[in-house]
Amino acid sequence: MSELQFAQSLSRLGTESAFVVLARAQQLAAQGKDIINLGIGQPDFRTPDHIVEAGIKALRDGHHGYTPANGLPVLREAVAADLHRRHGVEVNPDHIVVVPGGKPTMFFAVMMFGEPGAEIMYPNPGFPIYESVIRYSGATPVPIALREENSFAFSAEEVLAQITPRTRLIIINSPANPTGGVTPKAEIDKLVAGLMEHPHVALMSDEIYSNMLYGGREHVSLLQYPEIRDRLIMLDGWSKTYAMTGWRLGYAVWPEAAVPHVTRLCINDHSCVNAAAQFAGLAALTGPQDAVQDMVAQFDARRQVIVRELNTLPGVTCTDAAGAFYAFPNIAGTGLTSMEAQNKFLDEAGVATVAGTSFGKWGEGYLRFSYANSTANILEALRRIREIL
Repeated sequence: MSELQFAQSLSRLGTESAFVVLARAQQLAAQGKDIINLGIGQPDFRTPDHIVEAGIKALRDGHHGYTPANGLPVLREAVAADLHRRHGVEVNPDHIVVVPGGKPTMFFAVMMFGEPGAEIMYPNPGFPIYESVIRYSGATPVPIALREENSFAFSAEEVLAQITPRTRLIIINSPANPTGGVTPKAEIDKLVAGLMEHPHVALMSDEIYSNMLYGGREHVSLLQYPEIRDRLIMLDGWSKTYAMTGWRLGYAVWPEAAVPHVTRLCINDHSCVNAAAQFAGLAALTGPQDAVQDMVAQFDARRQVIVRELNTLPGVTCTDAAGAFYAFPNIAGTGLTSMEAQNKFLDEAGVATVAGTSFGKWGEGYLRFSYANSTANILEALRRIREIL
């Protein structure tokens, strides 16, 4: 009989509930139940053909070995050029670190600043990995409440009021998962101005949905504030914009002082990113952007449908989703808790959603719907939920 003794720190490590819901949905589907998945957060589009071909060509050309730990120089230069094109900022390619997806940047940033006695602030409701890794590091997680009445944008005044001498890192995410909220420039301006009084605090800005804004909104990157560049980690990548979730390819712009530390973390953790995936990422940045524009236009059309239809459900209200590809309706009027609604809709209606509490305590009374599915499936899913309610 095994008597393995695992590290106690593992008990502090959470999970991403969307994958738990996905596994349950797949189990029901295998039993013959017709499931519509509005739970998982990944585009339902194929990676554009020219990107796929670039990855295949890289393999055929013999790119089978290790690459630099921080990413191919030509790819980091392309990232810098793309950031200049999209945000009008100059970025030193040596400050860019390419990693396998978005999560390594989150993990490295939190582990770099988190330890017992430290505090790290994070959005709530927010991507569950933030709080999970903060707890794993031994630091104290301090939630930044995102409220429906504020269109799920953070309040700079509230954020600044929570800073203490123990605060090491503030995580922000706009456009946001799970709410679809977008924080306006005026609020970001206030946050940056207030941080001038707290030079010991670093920021991690998760901008993975930066290409997905609607209704004429424009993305505000924290890179556009030179006064905080020496303590800013800006996370972005290919997964959402180019429908490349399975390619596992992301990057971050790091402060110069942090680059040696994160490079060592890369070497210890994963050595380098898959070579062929990096060449595919290069083709994505330097090739035609038509597929991205088409995908975002289709998301916008679906967004309008799902928000309109959610507002017709009994006991449900939904604010306008401003970015990403999520709607986050208020279901309090149904009399169901978030978890009860998630389970009821999946088991009885065959519709996968994710309980708001999977994203933090401030998510009670809400559900996350991903509209990364066809309009026909969205309409059918909401028809089934309407019958249940």
